[in-house]
Amino acid sequence: MDVSPGLALRNAVEKHTLQVPGAPSALVARLIEQAGFGATYLSGATLSANTLGMPDVGLLTLPELVQHVTYLTRNVTIPVIVDADTGFGEVINVLRTVVELEAAGAAAMQLEDQVLPKRCGHLSGKTLVDPTAMCAKIRAACEARFDPDFVIIARTDARDSEGLDGAIDRALKYVDAGADWIFPEALASVDEFQKFSEEVPVPLIANMTEFGKSPLLEYSLLAELGYAAVLYPVTLLRVAMRAMEIALGEISVSGHQESLLPKMQTRAELYELLDYDGFQEQDRRFFEFAGDGKEEYDEGEEDEEFEDDEFEDDESEEDED
Repeated sequence: MDVSPGLALRNAVEKHTLQVPGAPSALVARLIEQAGFGATYLSGATLSANTLGMPDVGLLTLPELVQHVTYLTRNVTIPVIVDADTGFGEVINVLRTVVELEAAGAAAMQLEDQVLPKRCGHLSGKTLVDPTAMCAKIRAACEARFDPDFVIIARTDARDSEGLDGAIDRALKYVDAGADWIFPEALASVDEFQKFSEEVPVPLIANMTEFGKSPLLEYSLLAELGYAAVLYPVTLLRVAMRAMEIALGEISVSGHQESLLPKMQTRAELYELLDYDGFQEQDRRFFEFAGDGKEEYDEGEEDEEFEDDEFEDDESEEDED
């Protein structure tokens, strides 16, 4: 029997520290799995930017998030960790958020301790909820999950306003409330990553987002410090956006894209990633009609059947007369 997504994630981090790239789309999630990564991450910042064209300030809705989680989980077999921001409201909203994301196939859900409207975790001026309110959300999330292995991740943004000790204090309270993993946001040095790991006795996530407040540490170092997962939440989106800027500039200046061909994923590579042949095979199996190498119907048999029907209709008309 297959294990649940949550248990698959828990089992994976028992073996080694996971590198977890963020997937802006289901196609990218396929690429992440194809490249051999053991999990992927759906970042609220990436989803807001890539889908809405808006900043990550709490404008994304729960139905939009659930739909995109479903796109990812239907396309990959690796666990999907989901950024659920503040849970889309108060405790009662968190209950619904857990139910919906678990039903969509997520392996884990991340809740953060900011007040709405929220801000990017690597910007200053964030306002935090009282730890008691965050603990209530965590307890609700734990109670709402159907699968006890569905991973509840508590993110704290307290480092910026309350210092490292304040962030650790909050993390310990969140663990007591039932959080399975802790995500300390915007730690400022190797020493801080190390101290957090020493003080908080549950699996931890290290966020290696670019251009933020944390140094970009090597995976091997973070694994040595005991982190369960290393996130690269917006890396692929940033690289893709720069590549598209360069391509647009080339097309604008030269009037064609020929010089870009060596940098492109080929049609054959894209079709392989999409399992295009698999869809064609389904088409052949379910719709066996003529065209493109598909098996043809025996036209003679169908004509014969039609003629018999016509003859029977004639006889019945004569009987009625």
